[in-house]
Amino acid sequence: MKSIREIFKNNPSLLNEPEVVQLLDYCEQLQDEIVEFKFQKTNNKELAMLDMLREVIKGCDAFEKEQAEHERFGFEAPDYLSTISNLKKYILVRSQEEKIWL
Repeated sequence: MKSIREIFKNNPSLLNEPEVVQLLDYCEQLQDEIVEFKFQKTNNKELAMLDMLREVIKGCDAFEKEQAEHERFGFEAPDYLSTISNLKKYILVRSQEEKIWL
């Protein structure tokens, strides 16, 4: 994609023409709309899923750390059933909020 200066390099005086100024303003508006569209496009279910997966991974990491501490220091064992239940509940609730049907 060429810049405005590249397009008008052979005749920069055209940049002062009212029609060209209008056209450039219109192009800038379109560029802003494209940027906004790209943001909206990426700010959808894909990002929601990535965020959810990051949270799940963090939870799994914490669970593994707790398990390792249990094995190393003889602490009380983690409640596996409640951990899995909470993880499942988080995924289902977050999926409904984001309208991601699993």
